[in-house]
Amino acid sequence: MVILTLNCGSSSAKYQVYDWDNKDVLAVGVVERIGLEYSTIEHKATGKDEYENKFSCPTHKEAIELIIKLITDEKYGVIKDVSEIGAVGHRVLHGGEVFKKSALVTDEVVEQLKKIIPLGPLHMPANIMGIEAARKVMPKVPHAIVMDTAFHQTMPPEAYMYAVPYEWYEKFNVRRYGFHGTSHLYCAKRAAVLLGKENKDTNVIICHIGNGASVSAVKNGVCIDTSMGLTPLEGLVMGTRSGDMDPAIMPYIMNNTGMTAKEMDTALNKKSGLLGICGMSDRRDVENAASEGNERAKLGMEMECHRIRKYIGAYAALLGRVDAIVFTAGVGEMGPTIRYLSTCGLENFGIKIDADKNKICRCRNAEFDIATADSPVRIFVIPTDEELVITEDAVALMNGTYDIHTNFHYSFEDPSYVNKGRERGLVKNLEKNPALKAIIAKPKRK
Repeated sequence: MVILTLNCGSSSAKYQVYDWDNKDVLAVGVVERIGLEYSTIEHKATGKDEYENKFSCPTHKEAIELIIKLITDEKYGVIKDVSEIGAVGHRVLHGGEVFKKSALVTDEVVEQLKKIIPLGPLHMPANIMGIEAARKVMPKVPHAIVMDTAFHQTMPPEAYMYAVPYEWYEKFNVRRYGFHGTSHLYCAKRAAVLLGKENKDTNVIICHIGNGASVSAVKNGVCIDTSMGLTPLEGLVMGTRSGDMDPAIMPYIMNNTGMTAKEMDTALNKKSGLLGICGMSDRRDVENAASEGNERAKLGMEMECHRIRKYIGAYAALLGRVDAIVFTAGVGEMGPTIRYLSTCGLENFGIKIDADKNKICRCRNAEFDIATADSPVRIFVIPTDEELVITEDAVALMNGTYDIHTNFHYSFEDPSYVNKGRERGLVKNLEKNPALKAIIAKPKRK
């Protein structure tokens, strides 16, 4: 049996095909430019040549039909027939207060998701289009939804409520929800394994740093606070998002420029963050420019790391005891400069980063410990695996064994767990950079 995971954006559909029986990734890919003049597909299957091509995909339905055609293709495919797909897992941005855990898709569930669209107008319509299209293409296959917000629903009211008129919460569901939940869940569980602790005894701060970025405080295995809010705009300085700011800036600029609410929303989500400060959103470009003397690029990096450091300090205060700091996602996994600048000066919190270990840690195929030997708090770099969380939730929902994560056991919670694809990739990484071997974090037995 294989599990297909889908992550549909407004003009894209990312996918993964997972062999459930052998616990291995068979293929990954993405269809982009959906709805435009032509669409592109990039497809990578284990042990086969990579495939790229252009097609016409006016809607997500055609894109998903293309995905099915390719994964069953005689030359590039990984299964013989769609009947081998046991379940489809869909990533969904927002569950509101309706979905506090993953769920099987029904017509009623789709209607409930549509009611949540106002909470995530940039992402939810595409998520729903992908679900509806996939159900049409694969009507006999069970479909499951996994919400980015679900992991954070353990936050207490004092963390998720805003100090605004209470009726805003009652009438419009205004509260903190948090995002990147599947990533935070995976990393929290893996950190417990690396620490040799039970989840219920583990306190960690997880820094998911990519183009979008968020931090969470996980106490006794559950989230008690997170940086993103009603939408993914709040919190850290991101690639194109502003993060935390004085709300009075919005009416001030709108009154002075005549900007509409929609234009302001676009400016804060797509024209701010690092892009707004220095004209670049890719951290590699920003770092290179800063090293060449670009003052705005340097400022952007300093602002980003200053904000991360503030959140780590605040969450350390909430947790009381911190077992580990975790860096994950694209920048968190591959950005030693951001990791170093974000943890420097936190020695009084027991957070001591090893500059040499951190510098060589550029690898997405293993978990690493980059803290000094005497650091009371470990600093882990854990490559996230949101697709695996979605896959396991989908299988459990199909089998009737699923429950909220505190009552559910994932395969990657076992110290013996191995990601076969990453294990193969690590062999090549170690050939190029043998020094990585010394900083690999080994799971501890409980």
